[in-house]
Amino acid sequence: MKPPGSDAPIVLVKWYAYAKWVLERVESFPKSQRFILGQRLSNHVMDVLETLVKASYARDKVELLVKANECIEMTRWVLRMAHDRKLLAPKQFEFSALQLNECGRMVGGWLKSRGGGPAAQE
Repeated sequence: MKPPGSDAPIVLVKWYAYAKWVLERVESFPKSQRFILGQRLSNHVMDVLETLVKASYARDKVELLVKANECIEMTRWVLRMAHDRKLLAPKQFEFSALQLNECGRMVGGWLKSRGGGPAAQE
């Protein structure tokens, strides 16, 4: 039996690692913020993970990849709010922004290869 993710798209494997990192950070948020920003951030990160898993099995991936891109963008904004509220250190924010950009580009490339993208959605 193959280990989970051994034949998964690389963006899914990278997002899984990023989601794990985010969930570990959220655990250290103060209790008052864990239920406001922490929950939102966790939900967006897990939504992207779920959507990428679905896309990896779907025949028509375009709609799912568009949804994943939207969730990544929401994650960016919530992450920025967490940083502005001093819930993430500058180095943590920088690491997270780099991961989001890399995964966003990968999802965008996957979407483009499937004939999707901004023009296809209009």
